[in-house]
Amino acid sequence: QVRLVESGGGLVQAGDSLRLSCAASGRTFSVYVMGWWRAAPGKDREFVAAINWKSGDTYYRESVKGRFTVSRDNAKNMVYLQMNSLRPEDTAVYYCAAAPTSVRYTSPGAYQSWGQGTQVTVSS
Repeated sequence: QVRLVESGGGLVQAGDSLRLSCAASGRTFSVYVMGWWRAAPGKDREFVAAINWKSGDTYYRESVKGRFTVSRDNAKNMVYLQMNSLRPEDTAVYYCAAAPTSVRYTSPGAYQSWGQGTQVTVSS
């Protein structure tokens, strides 16, 4: 079991930046990919970004490319999501999640552990 705790959400204006953090503990040696997901009111949860825990390879959904950056600090068991040029449509609860494989990393079913989420609200 991997325990995940997100932090860093808040209320910002369009164009502002936020940095989300995710602290991982427990069986972190079993993690292969760490992902960031979001769920907006009335919408399905959607993939935002992911990072290969070992290689550092990164993956993004098209709408956040060039604005969001996912990174990790293996020594601290931390994953980050730097979000720049935020837009009102980025408003959602953001979750980090851990997957034991890189297969289907854009599918929520690939992830075995989820954090409790952190709210990001972007006003226009």
